[in-house]
Amino acid sequence: MNGVQENQKLGYGQIQKQVQKLAMTQQMQQSIQLLRYSSEDLVSFLKQKELDNPFIFIKDSFTYTGEISGIKNSQSSIQQFEFNSDIKKQSLYNYLIAQIKLTMRKTDLRSWVIYLAGQVDQNGYLKIDFDELIKRTKVEKVVLLDALTLLQQLDPPGVGARSLQECLLLQIQDAKDVPQKTYEVVQKKFDYLIEHDWKKITEELNITLEETREIFEFIRKLSASPGGSFNQESTTYVYPDIIVTRHAENSEFSIKATKRSNPTVHFKKEYYDKLKNNDDQAVANFLKEKKKDFQELVRDIEQRNQTVVKVAQIIVEQQRTFFETGNGPLKPLLLRDVAQKLDMHESTVSRAVNGKYLRCDYGVFELKGFLRRPISSKNNNISVEIIKEYIRKFIADEDLKKPFSDVKLCEKLREVQITVSRRAINKYREEMGIGSSIERKKKYEMFNKKDEK
Repeated sequence: MNGVQENQKLGYGQIQKQVQKLAMTQQMQQSIQLLRYSSEDLVSFLKQKELDNPFIFIKDSFTYTGEISGIKNSQSSIQQFEFNSDIKKQSLYNYLIAQIKLTMRKTDLRSWVIYLAGQVDQNGYLKIDFDELIKRTKVEKVVLLDALTLLQQLDPPGVGARSLQECLLLQIQDAKDVPQKTYEVVQKKFDYLIEHDWKKITEELNITLEETREIFEFIRKLSASPGGSFNQESTTYVYPDIIVTRHAENSEFSIKATKRSNPTVHFKKEYYDKLKNNDDQAVANFLKEKKKDFQELVRDIEQRNQTVVKVAQIIVEQQRTFFETGNGPLKPLLLRDVAQKLDMHESTVSRAVNGKYLRCDYGVFELKGFLRRPISSKNNNISVEIIKEYIRKFIADEDLKKPFSDVKLCEKLREVQITVSRRAINKYREEMGIGSSIERKKKYEMFNKKDEK
């Protein structure tokens, strides 16, 4: 009998441990979940929490208009204005400008890239007459071509195209696992492609019908409107999680979480105390559970806030030049680097930057956009982006009649104390969507032929 009782006690103890372990797991899951959320997701989550827990109250200062029963509250109106000033409409133009600021130095060429970005329509196409612009501004055609090349390297793939054909070609250059001869089909057999004339494409390119179908299927998945996701009907708003302020007196930066990213959760104590006097055990258990839920929520929000702020502080420290000048390119910075500095796991840092935005003097930027991978130590940890920026600059300054080969680009980089292989140059150039010297020369010749017509 005693043995049975002992086993029962042991069984109960094991069950108790399992329950505690499950509770701990659920608690950790909520903490991880909150860190992964964007500020918009966090607001939605908290609204659901209010419905689930009658003792939780979250002051919704984000939609409050400052008016109650026709009486204006000036302080609330000010708070609403401050919040609205933090909201960044994620239009295609804003998205392009953010990329330009992060990746290009402040030069005349960058100014032209920004100008062209302003001429991109809501579908992502560049609607501008180059000849008219040249007459009006006296800008050299070579400069415009360079600016166009840089614009077309930005995300989303296909942006800055002047025709559907060019839009598809840009996306193919940027894509992975492209079926063979896909680029050739769009470049040379575009009329057949539009007419869905599989037979002629198959015959003239000497490929099988199955290969042609594979090419068609791939092209069908490309976007004819690269800017479509940014149109007015589907425009989303980006709410910064972090505000970076530079103090004029000492040039130091302060990094703070926005109210939306770090909301205040209130506990309805009076309501709770009224029910606490109830002798019903079920009610007592309910109250205990809901109060614990509130305490865990407050702790998890605070932990989320501290983590995101700490990560942002490291980013500002490492990318200080950008926050001082608004100019790229950025220095190398990996998730691993941030994790080591903060003694955190990489996955924690990844969640902290995912979907989080930062507002500074130069605009609103996604946190993960400040992370840049470095290359070998022989280049003193120079980032790939800096090398790409040099490659862009060299190509922008080249004689279009005699463009630089990859070997020549290697030599140019060595002149600025950067050593990379020809194969690496080829890889970086392709990643940027820049053609080979032969392709660039052909593009220049084709452009001139169009002008002659």
